[in-house]
Amino acid sequence: MDLPEGVGLLTEEANKFIAIGKIVNTQGNRGEVRVIPLTDFPERFADTERVYLQQGGRFEIRLVEKTYQHKKFIIVKFAGVNDMNAGEALKGALVMIPREELMPLPEDTFYIFDIVGLEVVTTEGRSLGHVKEVLQTGANDVYVVEGNTRRPLLIPALKKVVLRVDTAEKRMTVELPEGLEETQ
Repeated sequence: MDLPEGVGLLTEEANKFIAIGKIVNTQGNRGEVRVIPLTDFPERFADTERVYLQQGGRFEIRLVEKTYQHKKFIIVKFAGVNDMNAGEALKGALVMIPREELMPLPEDTFYIFDIVGLEVVTTEGRSLGHVKEVLQTGANDVYVVEGNTRRPLLIPALKKVVLRVDTAEKRMTVELPEGLEETQ
């Protein structure tokens, strides 16, 4: 298969990448695309020289020629994508980066994808289930834990409740506020 310059195929390593945006449409007629950021750091697009696009079972390396912000979108021009039809073909693709290129976070702060899937245990070692979702409420995040209770357990992401997060062990230790468990 012949690929345009700057495009390559990857398959086995795809799970080591994190989505930072999604191509939702074209912008103009010169191949630019609109990307909705899926990151808390949209400014990262300004310094990005290459990204990986995941679309329909394909995982491609794409070189970035230019980016700029337009309303809530990041407009991206990829090398070799020179007209609206070529841009249209990228619609729906996830814009990804290698995990090691993630922006560093402050201490005791985690990416949502690192929290989802963690086993949640009490300080006594009793398993409550696994984090299935993180709700961003504005005041503080809420972890939706499913598995060992008849209804999902909603655990506030507060330091007095979440005592320890160990992403290497894939475990979160919590001390549930009084009355929270009885309501489940």
